[in-house]
Amino acid sequence: MDFPSFEEVRELLGECMDELPEVFFKELNLGVVLSEHAKPHPLRRGDDLYILGEYHRTRLGRQIVLYYGSFMKLFPYLPREQLKGRLRSTLRHEFRHHLEFLAGDYSLVRQDKEQLEQYLERSKQENNE
Repeated sequence: MDFPSFEEVRELLGECMDELPEVFFKELNLGVVLSEHAKPHPLRRGDDLYILGEYHRTRLGRQIVLYYGSFMKLFPYLPREQLKGRLRSTLRHEFRHHLEFLAGDYSLVRQDKEQLEQYLERSKQENNE
């Protein structure tokens, strides 16, 4: 089974976006973008940690970016519906960052940091064994 093309994944992402209420898009003036690139996490210990999506705030505005290449690297054999579920989950995670930022709440940022610290600790333990 081949991984869906960039255009097919863009269509799946569009379907996931259509599931969300319009209010989620408030002040997301740069929209949701699907990048063709894979984005390895800078602190990865192997070829196992890629950034699937990011929420960006710049002086130009706010944007969500999902990385097609990262999905390809991490989930090359997922059936289409399971891939759509991963896209949906990642998209909603990034929208949560957006909505929390608008509300002045940064709890998801802390959770992401804790998950990264757990990954680094597991990697350290695996390398010491």
